[in-house]
This record gives sequence, structure tokens and C-alpha cells, in this order.
Amino acid sequence: MQVDGVGLKAISVALPNSVVTNTEMNDIHPEWRMDLVESKTGVSQRHIAGQGETALDLAETACRKLLSANEGLSERIDGIIFCTQTPDYIMPPNACLLHDKLELGDGVMAFDTSLACSGYVYSLVIAQGLIATGMCTNILVVTADTYSKLINPGDRSAQCLFGDGAAATWMASCHDAGVLDAICETSGSDYRNFFIPAGGMRQPSTLKNRDEVVDASGSRRSPNDIHMNGMGVLSFANTKVPHQIRRLLERNALSVDDIDLVVFHQASKLALDSLTRLLGFSERQAFRNLVTVGNTVSASIPIALSQAILEGRARPGDLVLLCGFGVGLSWATMLVRL
Repeated sequence: MQVDGVGLKAISVALPNSVVTNTEMNDIHPEWRMDLVESKTGVSQRHIAGQGETALDLAETACRKLLSANEGLSERIDGIIFCTQTPDYIMPPNACLLHDKLELGDGVMAFDTSLACSGYVYSLVIAQGLIATGMCTNILVVTADTYSKLINPGDRSAQCLFGDGAAATWMASCHDAGVLDAICETSGSDYRNFFIPAGGMRQPSTLKNRDEVVDASGSRRSPNDIHMNGMGVLSFANTKVPHQIRRLLERNALSVDDIDLVVFHQASKLALDSLTRLLGFSERQAFRNLVTVGNTVSASIPIALSQAILEGRARPGDLVLLCGFGVGLSWATMLVRL
């Protein structure tokens, strides 16, 4: 059975209760000059998962919100795509653990995708394909990350930027709206711009590789922590993302002015300012919310889109452009009619 179209039916969000402000960070690290940091990141506070609180816990909260708001949906879910880089275990996948927590039936396809900032769009593309070909009918696309657990407390470049969060998106067939087109791309040769050197099978975490190194900017990291080349990622985004978006618009006979709302991955103020300027989007078109939640990795786009819908910035019938970019390095853009 094939369907006419596949759309985003609903989104629910979950954020940790704990909030860390720039003032609190400045009290701990007065040398960080958080006023200057905020002018570049655009982040004034971020939600941070508590000890023992995982991406799975946040995802469960988001999913329960979504299921409770849509009566009877839990009995119809036949697919879970869980996008995270902070799973509870090496195995089994978080999707299977979430399936258990939600007490769903056996007839559910459930798997994880290990992507980050581009992961939401990638996961929507996968869900669209599964539904369009009749493999599934109602899919939970779950994006959740707790990057705070991967960041060295002494790493200013990452500690000030990232927050934790989760979102659950219900994808199903539709007739008058839905996903119009998408492009997903990869530059694997640039993976070292954003990675964790140790902890996997290539370089297991041992006592020998836990030593910390301080870089030229004063940030402290060990091989078990996130290593992010911020300027390298920004340069990649400025080069690759505009070209991809222009191609997607061109092959759908659209211009920037035809887009009602654009939701970029909430990478940083520098990245959003640059992409908005390079592509010619207006402030009215380009939604951002990183000031209060920070960069929430795989969950950043759906968290922002959900807020835009709640604030009336995105309405049924609007043409929305979603774009994620980061770890991989990878980038993906999608056109969606709400």
C-alpha cells in the first residue's frame, strides 16, 4: 500500500528541569567572560540533565505527552526511529528500551540512528520512506541527546553552547500537506572537526587516555570528551548549507520569498546570523530559540518548530524549510507543508 503524502502530525518536547544560566557559569569560571561568549553563541541559559537522567528518560516524557494528547495513537504506532548519540547502553538500542517503557505491542519496527545535528531531517526522510512504501503507518521520530555528559567541564567552547533535550514527532500519511522534498549529504573526510576520539572500539576508554590537555584558548579536554573545531564547523556550514538549500528550492521552482518559516539547527548565533544573511532570509522567516535552550543537538529543530507553532509563527498550510548540519560531517534540508 502506497500513500499520497507523509506529514508531521504533532510534536511534543521534554527539557530537563535543571537550568544553568550564564551568570551561574560566570560565577564558576570568571575568566570565561560570559558576556562576550553570549554575544557569539546567542545562548543565555541551557537545560542540563541531572545525574542519572538520560536521553531515554527525556524521550519517554516527550512521547508520553504526545500520546496522551492524541487518543488511541499508542495502539496505532508501528514504528520508532530514535535518533541519539547518547544512548543508555552500547546495546540494545534506545528505541527498544523506549518501546518497553511505552508498553507498545510487538508489531513495532524500532531502531536507532546515530546522528546528531542533521539527525532530525535524516530521520524524517527515513520515516517518510517507510510510510510511503507501506512498511509503517504511524511512526514516532524521537530525537534526544544529553551532550552535557560528553563535555569536559573545563571546555568553554562546548560547555557554554550545548543544552539537553528531547522531542517526539508523529509522522503519518496525509493528503493535503506533508514532506515535499529533501536532500541529505555527507562529508566524512571532515569528521575530525566534531568527534570524541576515545570510547569506541577503535580507541577504547582506558586510564591511559583520560589525561586532559589545555588548548590555546584555555579549554580543557581529554580524548573521552567532545572535540569541536567551532570555526571548522562554521566554515563547513557556510560553504555547504546555502548551496544545498538553493538546490532544493530551485528543483522545486521556489524562491526564498516563498518560504513562510525556516528552522535551522540551532547551532549558534554566529551560524544562524551567517546562514540567514547568506541566503537572504528575513528575521520574520528565520525562527530561533537557542537563547533559552542552547544547542540541543538532534532535538534542536523539532524543539524550535514546536515553539514556533505554539507562538503562531507557523500555521497549517505554511511552507517550512528545515535544515540541520553538524557531526559527520553531515547536512540535510527538507521542505514541509504543515
